[in-house]
Amino acid sequence: MKAEHRDLMEALFVPETRVGFWFLGTRTWETRVIRVALADLLRLQPGAGWPRHPVILDVGCGQGKSFRPLYETFAPQRIIGIDFEPACLERAALEAKALPVELQRGDISALALPDESVDLIFCHQTFHHLTRQREALAEFHRVLKPGGVLLFAESTRAYITSWIIRLLFRHPMEAQRTAEEYIEMIRAQGFQVSAENCSFPYLWWSRSDLGLPERIGIPPPKPGEREETLVNLVATKPAR
Repeated sequence: MKAEHRDLMEALFVPETRVGFWFLGTRTWETRVIRVALADLLRLQPGAGWPRHPVILDVGCGQGKSFRPLYETFAPQRIIGIDFEPACLERAALEAKALPVELQRGDISALALPDESVDLIFCHQTFHHLTRQREALAEFHRVLKPGGVLLFAESTRAYITSWIIRLLFRHPMEAQRTAEEYIEMIRAQGFQVSAENCSFPYLWWSRSDLGLPERIGIPPPKPGEREETLVNLVATKPAR
């Protein structure tokens, strides 16, 4: 990797380790993480449903494992997949075959898309890599059509700073946030988010104890008694 390319990457986001790159290309990542998060997001949608034949923006699309689930769920006219890492986009091109997917290499905090050109944004496990999170959210708000939807699924500070994640992966630790901080940051950019549009999955793989207490009959802490490890939410750009 050329030094100037590496420096730019570090300024925008922290790339995956080799372990992370491998795992994000597995079928397990698609079936046990992406599809599970998408199913949860679908039940959180307010109002009368989803736009028909939408233009979907998949920000931080990685190796493209989300393309097939998004296509099967929304039957979009277009899926625009954006990532900054060339190695990811090479893999994503294979996943995009036979699907209405357009790939772009770019900076999520400075999208090369027109204003109000996208119906739905899928942002899955992307923000904990980014160093310019507020700028990215401002761009999401700009490119979404009025009434457009942001599907946001993210790991929180509690998960990213856990021992197992610090051992296997690499992230900008100064950029990590709690579930509540992510929600407030999204609202501050002009999105509408209500309590009924949010969920806080406490999945075994997102916890430092890996769910071992439950295996011996000890129930996990209840919401409000724990630090959340994951947040899923559906945010809407207000219609005019």
